[in-house]
Order: sequence, then structure tokens, then C-alpha cells
Amino acid sequence: MNLPSKVLEQAVNELSQFPGIGKKTALRMVIHLMKQPEDIVASMAKAILNLKTNLLFCRVCHNVSENELCDICNSVNRNKKIICVVKDFQDCISIESTNQFNGTYHILNGLISPVDGIGPGEINIASLLNRVKTDEIEEVIMALSATIEGDTTAFYISKKLKDYEVKISQISRGIAIGGELEFADEITLGRSLVNRVKFN
Repeated sequence: MNLPSKVLEQAVNELSQFPGIGKKTALRMVIHLMKQPEDIVASMAKAILNLKTNLLFCRVCHNVSENELCDICNSVNRNKKIICVVKDFQDCISIESTNQFNGTYHILNGLISPVDGIGPGEINIASLLNRVKTDEIEEVIMALSATIEGDTTAFYISKKLKDYEVKISQISRGIAIGGELEFADEITLGRSLVNRVKFN
């Protein structure tokens, strides 16, 4: 793409790094930004920078947070004896939007995938096992995508938990095989959580 300005080209190149954003879409975004008042663009730039400078990860569940503990782990109204295991914080957001779950979460930050070189040590499994061991957890719900990686991860975790007195369940398969949780509608996801079954 031949652009008349290096500044324009740099902006397009940076925006095209976003998932699903090609050069043409990035150019449309840049043109839109150019038409905005300077304070609006400055506010956007500040918000993006804040993502890197002011966001942390909860020391308990690894959810996105502005403090050492996320709002969910810090809440006195949540059932701390139930942990819902999810791949990433997008899945946590999806489940929260159903208003069907009042426990806590554990964000793995990935799934076991030998093909991609991701083993159990590369995701947050050890901290999950430590929580079950030290916090008297009663139930662990596997809310992982119905994919080979999701099933492999759930199976691995269930084997690691077999020595603990904890109920292991999984969301019911209202989620299509190969489907990602973050793309499921709220009703389907909510029913899958409420109708969870014993993990086999």
C-alpha cells in the first residue's frame, strides 16, 4: 500500500497489528482519527497506554485487575469455595455476563497444546492446584472450550485433582464442539453453567 506520508504509513502499520485488522481497515481507522479533535485522539492514546501501565493480574485468579486482588476475589458476596476454570479473561467476562455464577474464577491464560509448544508449565495450573490445596475448595468447574486443547487441559487438571476431596464438574455441552466460550450467547452459556455435569 503506497501512502503519501510516513506518519500515515506508521499509523496504518501499527493499527494493522490488531487481530482481524488489515491494512485497508487500518487506513479507514486512521482517516477517522485524523478527523477527530486532538483531545479525543489524546484520550484514546492515553486509554491504550493505561492498558500497559495501570493493569495488573490478580495474584489469586490471574484475572485482569487494577489492584493486587480483582473485584471478584475481593468480594464478600462471592462463594470462595467454588472455582470456575477458564482459558482467559474474555471467557470470564462472558460467564459474568450471564449472571448465573457466584463463585470465583481461575484464568489459565491458555490451554495445553503440544503442537504449539504449550505444556502444563506454561499456563496457570500450579497456582490452581495450590488454591485447591490451601483454600478448602469444594468444587472446580471446567468451563473450557469444546476443542482438543480444551479437553486435554480439563483431563490433565482432573488427573491432578484426583488426590483432593473436591468435586470436579464441567459445563454441559450446549457449546458446540470446537466452539469458543467467548462467542457463545449468554443464554446458552448460562444454561451450560447451571446444568453442569460431573467431569468424566
